[in-house]
Amino acid sequence: MIGEIIVSALLVVGGFFGLVGSYGLVKLPDQMTRLHAPTKSATLGVGAVLIASLIWFPTQNGDVTWHELLITLFLFLTAPVTGNVIAKANMHMNWRPENIPGPAEDTSWSTYAHPQHDRK
Repeated sequence: MIGEIIVSALLVVGGFFGLVGSYGLVKLPDQMTRLHAPTKSATLGVGAVLIASLIWFPTQNGDVTWHELLITLFLFLTAPVTGNVIAKANMHMNWRPENIPGPAEDTSWSTYAHPQHDRK
């Protein structure tokens, strides 16, 4: 009974985060803000559904499967990296170095570092 309640709650939470992520992907105004919807919200939604599946099978069948845990870990590791790569590609295609905020003194952004400054 408690396992079913936990699984149901995780499925509702996962569905909510998936809905918010999908809505954000469609409605947010530009690429950089749309990027946050699938990398944050939808990732949490899929993670909640996978954790619900991870809890469901041992409580119902007595079989422990680790596939869902591995998928969840892989998802939580790859989604932020993918979001970072997409953000950097967008910066290189659409932004000029003078339009971004300046870094700390005597440093440069790694994305816009000049090769001449790197050689000493």
